Amino acid sequence: MVSPMLWGLSALAYLLGSVSSAIIVCRLMGLGDPREAGSGNPGATNVLRIGGERGKLAAAITLLGDLLKGLVAVLAARWAGLEGWQLGVVGFAAFLGHLYPLFFGFRGGKGVATFLGVLFGLNPLMGLAFAVIWLFVAKVLKISSAAALAASALSPLYVWWLSGQDQALTAVITLMAVLLWWRHRSNIVRLLRGEEKAPTQSR
Repeated sequence: MVSPMLWGLSALAYLLGSVSSAIIVCRLMGLGDPREAGSGNPGATNVLRIGGERGKLAAAITLLGDLLKGLVAVLAARWAGLEGWQLGVVGFAAFLGHLYPLFFGFRGGKGVATFLGVLFGLNPLMGLAFAVIWLFVAKVLKISSAAALAASALSPLYVWWLSGQDQALTAVITLMAVLLWWRHRSNIVRLLRGEEKAPTQSR
């Protein structure tokens, strides 16, 4: 039976995830709405793309904000006494809020940084595994979407191993990875066509 604590924390995590770092940062820095420029995605990569001279700072703040949403949600759940797959569920709620934010017409980002924050909250080694894979692929291919797809695709394997073969937690992370791939479906099409470009290049 799912406890009221889990339901309550998941609801709060969803609301936290619904706070769009990209939209808020862009508004504060006078960069416009990231949903209406560049790739149209309210995430750090698109903020970098549209931000001009202030793009790097804006993207870094956006990345940190999105990461913290996942991290804080999981750490709060841990502090409240939840563990294992229940932590994953709370993290999933924050991730879902980022993808489909209540406060911004359910038009959210693709979830990479929030996914990473959830993994760091569950186990720093899980977050490190994701980050290392992302950095390696990004360095080789120079394409952030390919790096995110690779890191998320492998996440069920290293989560399963680092969690002591926790099948329920691995299932939650697998679902998150599937949703992340779904949100990247346009990027996947461009990758297959050889049309995907680096963040600083226009489409």
